[in-house]
Amino acid sequence: MDKKKVVVPLVCHGHSRPVVDLFYSPITPDGFFLISASKDSTPMLRNGETGDWIGTFEGHKGAVWSCCLDTNALRAASGSADFTAKLWDALTGDVLHSFEHKHIVRACAFSEDTHHLLTGGVEKILRIFDLNRPDAPPREVDNSPGSVRTVAWLHSDQTILSSCTDIGGVRLWDVRSGKIVSTLETKSPVTSAEVSQDGRYITTADGTTVKFWDANHFGLVKSYDMPCNVESASLEPKLGNKFIAGGEDMWIHMFDFHTGEEIGCNKGHHGPVHCLRFSPGGESYASGSEDGTIRIWQSGPLNHNEHDTSTANGPTGKVKVTADEVTQKIEGFHIAKEGKPGEKEEAADA
Repeated sequence: MDKKKVVVPLVCHGHSRPVVDLFYSPITPDGFFLISASKDSTPMLRNGETGDWIGTFEGHKGAVWSCCLDTNALRAASGSADFTAKLWDALTGDVLHSFEHKHIVRACAFSEDTHHLLTGGVEKILRIFDLNRPDAPPREVDNSPGSVRTVAWLHSDQTILSSCTDIGGVRLWDVRSGKIVSTLETKSPVTSAEVSQDGRYITTADGTTVKFWDANHFGLVKSYDMPCNVESASLEPKLGNKFIAGGEDMWIHMFDFHTGEEIGCNKGHHGPVHCLRFSPGGESYASGSEDGTIRIWQSGPLNHNEHDTSTANGPTGKVKVTADEVTQKIEGFHIAKEGKPGEKEEAADA
């Protein structure tokens, strides 16, 4: 392989079990942040640019399947196999509220206005919790036809989408009426659904295809066949000219959005890739794997910088987060037990 093309990712250790979900916050005055969900039951918060570990959310008693941050990255939420969704203070790591469910919670998402939390799971019920009245019973949206795998908000919180673990398609629900307004048809169950940053596209991964749908008229825009079963896909947020997909072959493939041509392939994980997301500025993307690591990759074509990304403490490009700001985030946080393997280990040691 041409040496110039070798991308050295930043490797984030810390999880002891597979990483199954990743979520980037928007860019905030303190920079941007990355939260990860793992079967080890402890979501982790990191500096989204450097990958530096900030803290661990401790309190779940089962695998955590989903995680998210609100628009300002001040609160986090997680959905778990312990039959709860938890709301966390992202500055201190404290549990603000625990929302009880009757079965495994597979997906959760903050509304754009940060006032509501949407959850779904094995119960086949979509629930909307009012975070200003966390003790109030949630609003329950019409029964989902299958066990819920993914959820998201769109159209300024007027519409929600969900996909199922066991049946194909993405269903779009009108929040006011609680009824399905459209279904995006797919052959296989949709394992990843992402609304683009500009609100134009819904990116889905189902089986061996990645599809792009018009988020306003719900028509299919593009559909590309993948080299293997893919579990996750993400569209570059700024230019929208490329997308990434990853799955059972352990590689992260990058494709041209307009032609579907493969323009890059990054190898490094030692197990299937479960989740992929672009950072809010599009300059990097994160992957989470069965191998328990998160890898942060530069999007390229930054060939002259690629080898500078190998240490978790050596950010490349502009640093948006000062040491003082990170210290403020860490203050009062429940620091993970010393047994957790070096969260700030360098990629060179991986």
